[in-house]
Amino acid sequence: MTINELQDDIIDEFTDIDDWMDRYAYIIDMGNTLPPMPEEYKTPQYLIEGCQSRAWLHAELTPGGLIHFTADSDAIIVKGIISMLLKVLNDHTPPEIADADLYFIDKIGLAENLSPTRSNGLTALVKQMKLYAVAYKAKLESEGK
Repeated sequence: MTINELQDDIIDEFTDIDDWMDRYAYIIDMGNTLPPMPEEYKTPQYLIEGCQSRAWLHAELTPGGLIHFTADSDAIIVKGIISMLLKVLNDHTPPEIADADLYFIDKIGLAENLSPTRSNGLTALVKQMKLYAVAYKAKLESEGK
């Protein structure tokens, strides 16, 4: 599925949930499905700066030229946000990720319903994912791929 199709799926999932307490519960449930992150990546090197809780993000380029992210947080809401971002961006090409317009964040009202510090963390996480994509895109271009 394309990044936009995956975003549309998330928007559809939130359409029938009107109450933000229920939406938070759903986001927490999504976070509970996040695969565990290997402890070797829970180091300062992978820590997302600007997040009020601790959140880690690791990215690697697969042999097929896709970026695979692993991430985790010590906060349950952040884990849910990470889960949504991974659902949308994981296993896509560097240009797809770098150029993605993550409109689902606004469409479901996520940014406006987070505390300012959580919102800053969300922005920092998205920025780091896109930075990985730009770096891997440049690497592939320099290798002539």
